[in-house]
Amino acid sequence: MDEPLPPLLLVGCGKMGGAMVAGWREQGAGQIVAVEPNSGIAARTEGILVVPEPAAIPPGFRPAAVILAIKPQEAEAALPAYARFAEGGALVVSIMAGRSVAFLRRLLGPGAAVVRAMPNTPAAVRRGFTAAYAAPGVDAAARALADRLLSAIGEVAWVEREDMLDAVTAVSGGGPAYVFLLAEMLEMAAVDQGLPPDLARRMARATVAGSGALLAASTEDAADLRRAVTSPKGTTERALAVLMAEDAWPLLMRRAIAAATARSRELAG
Repeated sequence: MDEPLPPLLLVGCGKMGGAMVAGWREQGAGQIVAVEPNSGIAARTEGILVVPEPAAIPPGFRPAAVILAIKPQEAEAALPAYARFAEGGALVVSIMAGRSVAFLRRLLGPGAAVVRAMPNTPAAVRRGFTAAYAAPGVDAAARALADRLLSAIGEVAWVEREDMLDAVTAVSGGGPAYVFLLAEMLEMAAVDQGLPPDLARRMARATVAGSGALLAASTEDAADLRRAVTSPKGTTERALAVLMAEDAWPLLMRRAIAAATARSRELAG
């Protein structure tokens, strides 16, 4: 059995922070303190100590890791309050989109041991995908701790260059939204073709969820699975001719990912 997790300080306990806490508790987490000013969120959080501001963190609390789960736009004002923990040797794991190691070290101290990570929302059901980057100066023990913290919510992959996280943010970080949009569009299209709304909703959701489960269970490429569904001169082939036209879905997806990647770079700070 794994050793209990060391003391952790979570900054921000929204949906992703809450998903991480649930995963850590399943691993037998030790002491967790969360800073969350939203009283509504705090009231829904069980099993950990939630305080409204950094000044309320118990005196003497020494976390092994500080996990930053706040919005990137909040970082400039919020992070200096946690510099004392970074300076004391705590690992800093940031799941904020875009915010660079240089930005974090400017606010937390030049010697801060920083891991940047980008999980996605299937973390809520422990099926997330997280890509992570360990900044220079992060030792093997700290990287192993970060890997354990992130593995509690799903699969983890490590990248060797920090700039790769911009594309990761665009693809897997935002990816669930694109999949949910697909379910929305299938539902609307089904209603357009005369199906009852309740049936259209059930069908769209089950089709997207079931296809994802099949993809996860298969060793075949997604393109091979697509081709297996596409009978020559059949209905699916006719639909794909529209979706895969030169100016349609493939082009739009590339443009969308490029736009999201550019926005991640803008947030670097």
